[in-house]
Amino acid sequence: MIPEVHKEIIELNDGRTITIETGKLAKQAHGSVVVTMGKAMLLATVVSAYDAKEGMNFLPLTVDYREKFAAAGRYPGGFFKREARPSSEEILTMRLIDRVLRPLFPKDYHAETQVMIQLMSSDEEVMPDALAGLAASACIALTDIPFEYPISEVRVARIDGELVINPSRSELEKADIDMMVGASADSVMMVEGEMLEISEAEMTEAIKFAHEAIKAQCQAQENLAAKAGKKEVREYDQAIECEETKKKVFDASYDKFYEIAKQATGKAERTEKFAAIKEEVKALFTAEELEEKGELISRYLGQSNKEAVRNLILDEGIRLDGRKTTEIRPIWCEVDYLPSTHGSAVFTRGETQALATVTLGGSRDANKIDLPTHEGEERFYLHYNFPPFCTGEARPLRGTSRREVGHGNLAQRALKNMISEDWPYTVRVVSEVLESNGSSSMATVCAGTMALMDAGVTMKKPVSGIAMGLITDEETGKYAVLSDILGDEDHLGDMDFKVTGTDAGITACQMDIKVKGLSYEIMEAALAQARDGRMHILGKITDTIAFSNDTVKSHAPKMVTVIVANEFIGAIIGPGGKVIQEMQKETGTVIAITEDENENGVVEIQGTDQEMIDAVIAKIHAITFKPEVGETYMVKVVKVMDFGPVIEFNDAPGNEMLLHISELAWERTENVTDVVNLGDEFEVKYFGIDPKTRKPKISRKALLEKPEGWQPRPPRSNNRDNRGGNRNRDNRGGNRNNDRKRD
Repeated sequence: MIPEVHKEIIELNDGRTITIETGKLAKQAHGSVVVTMGKAMLLATVVSAYDAKEGMNFLPLTVDYREKFAAAGRYPGGFFKREARPSSEEILTMRLIDRVLRPLFPKDYHAETQVMIQLMSSDEEVMPDALAGLAASACIALTDIPFEYPISEVRVARIDGELVINPSRSELEKADIDMMVGASADSVMMVEGEMLEISEAEMTEAIKFAHEAIKAQCQAQENLAAKAGKKEVREYDQAIECEETKKKVFDASYDKFYEIAKQATGKAERTEKFAAIKEEVKALFTAEELEEKGELISRYLGQSNKEAVRNLILDEGIRLDGRKTTEIRPIWCEVDYLPSTHGSAVFTRGETQALATVTLGGSRDANKIDLPTHEGEERFYLHYNFPPFCTGEARPLRGTSRREVGHGNLAQRALKNMISEDWPYTVRVVSEVLESNGSSSMATVCAGTMALMDAGVTMKKPVSGIAMGLITDEETGKYAVLSDILGDEDHLGDMDFKVTGTDAGITACQMDIKVKGLSYEIMEAALAQARDGRMHILGKITDTIAFSNDTVKSHAPKMVTVIVANEFIGAIIGPGGKVIQEMQKETGTVIAITEDENENGVVEIQGTDQEMIDAVIAKIHAITFKPEVGETYMVKVVKVMDFGPVIEFNDAPGNEMLLHISELAWERTENVTDVVNLGDEFEVKYFGIDPKTRKPKISRKALLEKPEGWQPRPPRSNNRDNRGGNRNRDNRGGNRNNDRKRD
């Protein structure tokens, strides 16, 4: 049966097109689309169970994004030639999609839902992660799954002053803005990206530009759904409501929650007091009522708590810890805390604390990237760890979480462009979150900045970060932007907006908006307030350490690079790596050789002992030493032979050459030791390759004054030599004749 295919084409403002197609592939999924741009093709599918599992009180949504190596005509690396666990880049794309999709499902929809996106065909000029959000939303829009409205995501970049939608990777290398924006037709919901110290106004302009492109993509999804036949939203077991129970819970708890929220207590004490109120309220119900309505009562208690905290902020401007909306928690910092690391710093803000370490290494320590769409390496990378004890919990450790990957990536993007381009080391920053009560990723940025400066890493400018929150009331129009939010304010609020930057501008951001229709006016107010907070935090950082240390620590590796002609790389490595391995063993250094853009050899020497590094440099110089014709050099006699001394160039120890006896002096020399002896040093002149002997020619006598009346010895006569030769041949012939006669 020939499939009925429906298509919708989206035109970008530069003439490129994106096609959404359904009806050809994966028809047993509840919804499926193929999104095509250039030669890049993504297949997105969605399946959602018709019944929620018993006791499920949240949406078990799984978003899975994979880039298949076959899509780029490549094999997966490693022993097993099969795609395995997702890469960090794939996880980051999953998070971008999830953060926009999840809020649009009904709060009482708890059926298992799985969205899967896979790259089936790759195009070097198309970055597929910018199409994944569109693909995910488009396949949901074709189904009966309850979902509020279509969304899409685009990448916006600014290249040579011009804003571009979905640029290629090569174009992105020239950009000073790289942002992913997720939105519906009506409002922006998610922003994440990195920038080169741009202003708040420039960031807002880029978001608005991206939103205009997203509006067209949302309309295209609605058009495609209409063509394919839009389905009625399925029925599902919606949350049970009981106004009588809700009133009883609110009457018994709201005022108490409000009073505790007003007491400006710490996290642990406040949590304990809130829990006590919840137990008091539950005690007002019978065992039978708790059995029947326990889940409902707990939900109403959560709503009462949330409303009390939000109203306190909106009505009185008081936050859970007693701060004003613009106030930053107390900060203390310390650098050089760990004696054995190459750099370290502690940053504590309120009840959030991060300990950052820096490790310096060579090119071999770079983070290798091996994706179907991109191969390369990172010379700066940051890892973020969030152990359970930082929130006073005990739970199993199951490897690096998606949250840790996402928060680490945000901090990495915040800092990476502020490291000097000519910094020779590979740099790894590790952030250990030791306490957490809001914005541990921004504490990581601050601790990372100080640890980098403590390690002596050359930074253009220090970077600080802040997390902003938002409380709104749709009915009254009231809103409050919160600086440096707590964990509870993040959970109860309407926005989590993280901004990092220097004193000159923004370097990275991550924004998640939980309410519809957030105005640009509020966004601009949040950005302005965030700048004030960043500057305050930056002042605390620079009070602790204002500039990078002049040198790396004594126990940190020193890094020296030597450029050599490509022809000498083999000699430095030696047969089977013998030469380079011996140098490393003798000096305790690590030596790596790469090529630069001019195909010259770049020899990278890494070690802690400067004398040993100098020894390697001397050895390399000796191997690559090439005397220039007409130049003079100091040499030393290292061996005496009958036909001349063997000399070693002082500038290149180990680089030896024969000085023929005839080039020692103008006078006839019978014995080498009449002129020079072992260990003598003197100057010689280099004449290049002798055309007769095809060997290098050097001379001592060329630098000596020619004796007065000196005449060259006459050359031997060729005739005499011939006569002698004939005489010998005649004698030999005569002997042979006599022998024949005797026979």
